[in-house]
Amino acid sequence: MNILVLGSGGREHTLAWKISQSFNCSHLFVAPGNAGTELVADNVDIQVNDFEAIGEFVKENEIELLVVGPEDPLVNGIRDYFEADDQLKATRIVGPGKVGAQLEGSKDFSKTFMQKHGIPTAESKTFTKETIKEGLAYLETCQLPIVLKADGLAAGKGVVIAQNIDEAKTTLNAMLIDKAFGEASSKVLVEQFLDGIELSVFVLTDGTDYIILPEAKDYKRIGEGDTGLNTGGMGAVSPVKFADQAFMTKVNEKVIKPTVAGLKTDGIDYKGFIFIGLMNVDGEPFVIEYNVRMGDPETQVVIPRIQSDIVDMLWAAAEGTLKDYELVVSGSTVVGVVLVSGGYPGSYEKGKSIQGLADITNTMVMHAGTKQDDYQVLTNGGRVLTIIGSGDELNDALNIVYKEINYISWQDMYYRKDIGKDILAARVF
Repeated sequence: MNILVLGSGGREHTLAWKISQSFNCSHLFVAPGNAGTELVADNVDIQVNDFEAIGEFVKENEIELLVVGPEDPLVNGIRDYFEADDQLKATRIVGPGKVGAQLEGSKDFSKTFMQKHGIPTAESKTFTKETIKEGLAYLETCQLPIVLKADGLAAGKGVVIAQNIDEAKTTLNAMLIDKAFGEASSKVLVEQFLDGIELSVFVLTDGTDYIILPEAKDYKRIGEGDTGLNTGGMGAVSPVKFADQAFMTKVNEKVIKPTVAGLKTDGIDYKGFIFIGLMNVDGEPFVIEYNVRMGDPETQVVIPRIQSDIVDMLWAAAEGTLKDYELVVSGSTVVGVVLVSGGYPGSYEKGKSIQGLADITNTMVMHAGTKQDDYQVLTNGGRVLTIIGSGDELNDALNIVYKEINYISWQDMYYRKDIGKDILAARVF
């Protein structure tokens, strides 16, 4: 079949890499793609929110399966657009419609959904510009630290953990009054801080049945020791050894089952990924957030562990036959370390020449912010590459990845040198 993947990040390169290996894939396209996707697919110069151009391309190229990588087109209603067009509605899509995508598009919607369906999560209250006085007063009653979340999409950066009341008040004012995250912070959730170990669980559902993909732990902050500003993700590890069978059974019973059942109860036809950000608090799972797509950089360590045919998996979810799919997962440990442009997540320069890619032999390189310029690969974003290695044990995978990173360079390249080291130090397995 002809398949189109939407997106241009490391997540989309990883999906395209895996899809291209399937005998069920006749022709693979990625829109708009990057220098890495160009190695395994045909890049198409169409932006992910240009629904009209995407629709025309799908018709002209007889695309049977559309895999939506990022959240923006889902929140903006690409499935709804296709379903409203007689020539497009037969196209199978991996990704929810606009209503279901509110699980990620609105923190307030997702929190209400969790409370309605009895899914364990932190206590919270939502405030707007009009109710900021009540919000500032509410902060005085909260235990420290205090979590403040922009309601809408903020590229993974709309969360602040305030260590004192003054910081919390300044942040709430900045979000609501100064619109620090634009319309995304027109509503702000003030949330209870959960003290535990964070991990990500990934579910693929066809609206009735579901499969649980390998879990992962990612590293959000720019600085080593989890310090500094939040980013889209600086690295990831899978599996997460502290997510043992007993814990994952609780996740399934207390979180996943009521989530899928709740969507059905609420009349939301959901076919796609559900990324569940969890906190393991003394062995009990609490939901931090939902995302309606795979994570980045978690995809880069989850997908390589899947040994069964991914096209069969995606088609079954889109077609509604997921109960017949058998997921096969490797027992190896996979580590991904993200290489970023100097200055990220703030301002940074693009167009730096990347050296050493041809010298990588023992790991995979997944491209994100890159572009091809004649015979050069140039930086074209904040998060540029993810270097991925596997081994029997976590330490083996880490050693391979960090050794290979030494071959790659560009001006002002930066990466964290402590990905996975906290798990090794914790002795939790």
